[in-house]
Amino acid sequence: MTDLPGFGDNFMALEALIFDVDGTLADTERDGHRVAFNQAFAEAGLDWRWDVELYGELLAVTGGKERMRYYVDRYRPDYVKPADFEALVARLHAAKTRHYTALLGRGGIPLRPGVRRLLEEARTRGVRLAIATTTTPDNVSALLRHAVSPEAVLWFEVIGAGDVVAAKKPAPDIYYYVLDRLRLSPAQCMAFEDSENGLRAAQAAGLKTVITVNDYTRSHDFHGAAMVLDHLGEPGRPFQALSGYDVNGASCLDLKLLEQLQADA
Repeated sequence: MTDLPGFGDNFMALEALIFDVDGTLADTERDGHRVAFNQAFAEAGLDWRWDVELYGELLAVTGGKERMRYYVDRYRPDYVKPADFEALVARLHAAKTRHYTALLGRGGIPLRPGVRRLLEEARTRGVRLAIATTTTPDNVSALLRHAVSPEAVLWFEVIGAGDVVAAKKPAPDIYYYVLDRLRLSPAQCMAFEDSENGLRAAQAAGLKTVITVNDYTRSHDFHGAAMVLDHLGEPGRPFQALSGYDVNGASCLDLKLLEQLQADA
């Protein structure tokens, strides 16, 4: 418990920021993961192809391997599953990660506006950083290495990713995992998400959550989010506040605004 001037005797200071990855740190879904999935399918000789519209529907299912299983069950009744179908799914997912990493290496997926600025401010101020995502650890490290800094993995004290928990978002398990390893309470942290599933997971873990929407999630139900923005904002490129906390004329989401949000009951 830390008391800060102006926030009252019982205010619990903001100690950590916990970020989702895909769609939150970068617009990875449409022009990253979707493209890499299609490359993996073609490489395996499969006639599966996920266009932009279909992929938007598939994003309702969290987790890449889970998404492939759902696609076959829902959209490809003509496909006869081989005896080693689960092994095939694992091989396809590994191939997708390889193609995705190559795409990142070519600089094809930049960070969303304001992300680098907020990460660097948090590091300067000693606010801890963590990740809570359903994507694989390899995907996380590749994005951080190529889009942020070669050493950016070390910026994050805890990286909860992939199959470290059995239940994917909207289950809160990945957030419980991260909070446990940070040894912090939800009241000491702020979550950052881009989707309804992500918001539900963070809310169930007791976390206040900032949403930054993207083209795939703009129509999601974000009821209960602390703040919904189009992005985090940059000098000369202000964010648009879509709902939630009154930003009172702010144009960039910084730690001062987050501390005010954290203190607001």
